[in-house]
Amino acid sequence: MIPISEFAPSLIAWQRQHGRHGLPWQGTRDPYLVWLSEIMLQQTQVASVIAYYARFLERFPDVRTLAAAPLDDVMALWSGLGYYTRARNLHRCAQQVVEQYDGAFPATAAELCELPGIGRSTAAAIASFAFGARSAILDGNVKRVLARIYGIEGFPGEKRIENAMWELAESLLPTLADPAVDAGQRDFHADMSAYTQGLMDLGATLCVRGQPDCARCPFQAGCEAQLTGRQRVLPQARPKKAVPTRQTLMLILRHAGQVLLEKRPPSGIWGGLWSLPQAADEASLAVYAQRFGASAPFAKMTMLTHVFTHFKLEIEPRLADLEHAAAHLADGDDYAWVALTNIEAYGLPAPVRRLLEGLSGTLL
Repeated sequence: MIPISEFAPSLIAWQRQHGRHGLPWQGTRDPYLVWLSEIMLQQTQVASVIAYYARFLERFPDVRTLAAAPLDDVMALWSGLGYYTRARNLHRCAQQVVEQYDGAFPATAAELCELPGIGRSTAAAIASFAFGARSAILDGNVKRVLARIYGIEGFPGEKRIENAMWELAESLLPTLADPAVDAGQRDFHADMSAYTQGLMDLGATLCVRGQPDCARCPFQAGCEAQLTGRQRVLPQARPKKAVPTRQTLMLILRHAGQVLLEKRPPSGIWGGLWSLPQAADEASLAVYAQRFGASAPFAKMTMLTHVFTHFKLEIEPRLADLEHAAAHLADGDDYAWVALTNIEAYGLPAPVRRLLEGLSGTLL
């Protein structure tokens, strides 16, 4: 087993030589840039985040610009990245930082954790990268790394196991006495950044879920999973539960190259995004459509299936062409007639965007 005292120095040395160094949010201690990247990286792979990160910074270069922007603008830029609660919390957090901290992010993990959308591990990552704080992270990748190296049994999402992992993560943190570099050139902030990034890099590039690259791992000689052949067993998987399936109908009202979009409630699935009108059954859809001057039968389109974390959603689209747009439902806070060539300006759920892109015959 890897001695506690050797873990941080080995990881720091490995990260500096073999870790990732070219990501667009690296090489900065700007809390805004660090925070933005960490929120985007929650439950999302690096490759998916890079383009969104660049677009966000172009539109919102600092926390005050983001705080002052309409939520619709934020949701539109976030569209397709998923887990939309993150975008709403991102906006709220920016406003809170401006209002409570005069635009300067607090420097401790404890204070950061009080802000919207920032949990314990994310707060520690921000504090480590931006302020050099000695704070432990414990996201999904780190749980997998620690479970394998130290042979931790049990599902990491179980509270008892998770608490034990937090204790281990705290005990592994670098200390000022770690000989990661020559004593005369020590920069503990840089050490903490390398350590925190090293944990992320190890879990994302070598100690991956399916095919771990044990031959290149700096801890292979003392890794419990490697020594006992349990790389595929640890960490223990979440106990399987049946994934329920839900159905919904979506109404595409088309007029003169435009479709009618409806803003969803601020909370719940796709909260705050623009979407297509929905109904649970054909009768309800027909009643709803009458408000817009449309009547059944509607043209049926190919069903879409979208998988959420806890359920599958089967979407059955229905298409109706209107001769005249409903005048009493002009653009406003809850409805908008949108040209199919301009849907990228609206924050849409991914399956709705795919559906409309297919309808327009263009890739937007």
